[in-house]
Amino acid sequence: MLSRSKKDYNNTARLKDLMTAPPMTQERHAEINRKRIQERRMLEDLRQQKADRNDLF
Repeated sequence: MLSRSKKDYNNTARLKDLMTAPPMTQERHAEINRKRIQERRMLEDLRQQKADRNDLF
């Protein structure tokens, strides 16, 4: 069975607000995705550096 994370239950936005909001532009969507990818790569690099340091000892 699939489980939901707790963050899914913390959204306090009203459905009406979500349904009447203007759609996101392609530029904004691309900007958000680039930022998300950059953050993920940074975390992956840090994890790899930590793993490399642990391999030395």
